[in-house]
Amino acid sequence: MTIQDVQSFIAGAWIGPDSQAREIRDAVTGQVIARAGRDRVDAGAMIDHALRFGAPALRTMTFHDRARMLKALALYLQERKQALYDLSFSTGATQKDHLIDVDGGIGTMLVIASKGRREMPDGHVYLDGNVEQLSRHGSFVGQHVCTPLQGVAIHINAFNFPVWGMLEKLAPTLLAGVPAIVKPATTTCYVTEACVRMMLESGILPNGTIQLVTGGLGDLLDHLGPQDVVSFTGSADTAFTLRSAPNLLRDSVRFVAEQDSLNASILGPDAVPGTPEFDLFVKEVHREMTTKAGQKCTAIRRIIAPQTQVDAVVNAVSAQLRDTVIGDPRDPTSRMGALVSDAQRRDVLAKCAILENEADRVFGDPQAFDVHGADTTTGAFLPPMLYHCANPDAATHVHDTEAFGPVATIMGYRDLDHAIQLVNRGQGSLVASVITHDPEVAYEVVMGAGAYHGRLYFNNRDSMAEATGHGSPLPHLVHGGPGRAGGGEELGGVRGVLHYMQRTAVQGSPDVIAAVTGQWLPGATATQGPEHPFRRSFDEIQIGETLLTADRELTVADIEHFAEFTGDTFYAHMDDAAAKRNPFFPGRVAHGYLLLSFAAGLFVDPDEGPVLANTGLDALQFQKPVSAGDRIKVQLTVKKKTPRTDTYGEVRWHVILRNQDEESVAEYELLTMNAYTKPR
Repeated sequence: MTIQDVQSFIAGAWIGPDSQAREIRDAVTGQVIARAGRDRVDAGAMIDHALRFGAPALRTMTFHDRARMLKALALYLQERKQALYDLSFSTGATQKDHLIDVDGGIGTMLVIASKGRREMPDGHVYLDGNVEQLSRHGSFVGQHVCTPLQGVAIHINAFNFPVWGMLEKLAPTLLAGVPAIVKPATTTCYVTEACVRMMLESGILPNGTIQLVTGGLGDLLDHLGPQDVVSFTGSADTAFTLRSAPNLLRDSVRFVAEQDSLNASILGPDAVPGTPEFDLFVKEVHREMTTKAGQKCTAIRRIIAPQTQVDAVVNAVSAQLRDTVIGDPRDPTSRMGALVSDAQRRDVLAKCAILENEADRVFGDPQAFDVHGADTTTGAFLPPMLYHCANPDAATHVHDTEAFGPVATIMGYRDLDHAIQLVNRGQGSLVASVITHDPEVAYEVVMGAGAYHGRLYFNNRDSMAEATGHGSPLPHLVHGGPGRAGGGEELGGVRGVLHYMQRTAVQGSPDVIAAVTGQWLPGATATQGPEHPFRRSFDEIQIGETLLTADRELTVADIEHFAEFTGDTFYAHMDDAAAKRNPFFPGRVAHGYLLLSFAAGLFVDPDEGPVLANTGLDALQFQKPVSAGDRIKVQLTVKKKTPRTDTYGEVRWHVILRNQDEESVAEYELLTMNAYTKPR
């Protein structure tokens, strides 16, 4: 058979392996299928290429430009994913496993792209928080902003997810505006290489945006400086070695680690046999032990059940495992494939030998199990193995040794406090789950265990039909964990993007802050347009453009009509004596929503025009009561503009209502959709 030379993409060119290349074997057949790696890589050329070409091209684009780029890239991969499926069978993964890796990676990129469009500005500066008032009269203010780091991101990925592991790091990195050098695990790098080829062939990415190293990194990390980021997924030992590099420590190079994790699942005290929760718990454990042959950083390693239910859980989980067909992942009847390599199989067995000092194997025999359509002597197969630890308080290995395969250990707890103690013995994990129908159990676990886990997953009969599963990190939520899990975070929507940006506190006058942020703020210069702003298209209207309205007097008749018309007859609007007893009111006052209605009447232009719809109202504050006889007027200012579709964009207006004494009585932000001058 043909042996593939897996290439690296360095400084704009594909480079093959050399005589120092490492052989890669098919996980199912054991045959050599590829070779990858070189004696050395030109680290200086890679970094120079990224900084001269990739970084400037990305930083020229706005967040929305980069989000559109990610979406186009994900859709391009979506159309070509079958080729990635076909390659991935050689990693030991089943078709169902491919959905997690390939489809999951593409889906993650789409979500990050969507969040970039919806939650980040169509500009180059991301605002972190609100304007801080630093002076009595508002002439000196502060704003936290985030801008792209001016270095390169090094992504060092694990073997188990050659596509998802790359894309979940790449999407937030590129959205931030930082080029990436991707280093996949050699064992499965041929899948990553195929995906990178697709992305480059699409023509969507600017030159220098992504480079690929298949094989060792050489001295690349020695070339990094304070503007660079290392994002690592793998073992704790490797993470410690890498992050201890002198220049990384000296220059405080950002190092994001996702590493070993003794994840746990707790069966709630209420989830006894016969309840939906008990059956759900068994299903979750079985799925986490067998998906990807247990080679998931989020897989359940410790099963924590009430002592009285341990035997029932062992029997139920064993029955599920017994029915699991192990075999050639290319065969659709196989439910669990092989481990990624024989070396990984040996490592799992070595870790099982350690666990057996404290736990008894109650299911699965690595010396006697059936494999469908493949050979256990050549393929990296193992059966699911379930252990029971009778004394988890005295044990240590079950809490600190991870067999990265289809292996889990069950242990009993006396009460919920004991369960929390046990789940925290892992000293930090990516995820812990609790299957319970008791909200109080959930509260106690969050308070007792939240500090030890990056994600807490609760599920029960009410949510199980739509729940995503214990082992599924989602792009919307953070993926990472404290302590043993690495102390880092990935994903989490925009939070993941900020790992590749620098937060800076900017201080100055409102005009300075407005120029930096691209948004108007109170105290900044306001301008008057040539006509009513509602008559100007999205393209024509300018940030800071302001309308000052005439004023209008509030009368008792207005208040009473509004109360009768809406049904809002709250005493503060109708009973003067009762209102005076309220410390907030001088007497009978106008409804807050009456003020908003009158404000709209003052600033709205009634004719058909480019304003298509009012789509929201944010940050509403009623600041001072308005009584009959007071007069109100409105200042309407364009705060921010954001393109949304090919035909219209969103305009965010800052609205201030003032009384006859120029005091602010209400303030809010109005959202409208405004047509472009011409469709884009």
